[in-house]
Amino acid sequence: MAVQRIRAFDDPVLRAVAQPVTAFDKELRSLVKALTLTMRQGAGRAGLAAPQIGVQARVVVFDYDGRAGHLVNPRLELSERTIVADEACLSAPGLWWPLERSFGVTARGRDMYGKPVTVRAIGTLARVLQHEVDHLDGVLFVDRLADDERDRFMEMAR
Repeated sequence: MAVQRIRAFDDPVLRAVAQPVTAFDKELRSLVKALTLTMRQGAGRAGLAAPQIGVQARVVVFDYDGRAGHLVNPRLELSERTIVADEACLSAPGLWWPLERSFGVTARGRDMYGKPVTVRAIGTLARVLQHEVDHLDGVLFVDRLADDERDRFMEMAR
């Protein structure tokens, strides 16, 4: 796989729940590489989930502040401490919105070869991981906004 087109915010594929990965094979490694290339194609990109390129698999990639990698079938343990910060999505380019998220996460999953991986993150990388795992569950960050804020966001996204 090469660089892929990122699906737009209103694409129904982004609302579907991604399927767990069961085969750690060449196809999965190709997907991880395509996600990484696609994420790195533009400035300011910190994470990408497989559904954003139309693949319904539980795979995310990240690259922020010198920490890069991927997680297959990720599970998150969230800290109780939260913080509000601006958040954006590659599926809705150019729109940033303040959103409350956990300040820290421990993400557990597998790598593309099936080996266990644990990523502990705080701050922005923790936000990135939460955002990308939401995509695997068919959740967009706008879903986490208050109704009036969601309405304002959707007006601007059109």
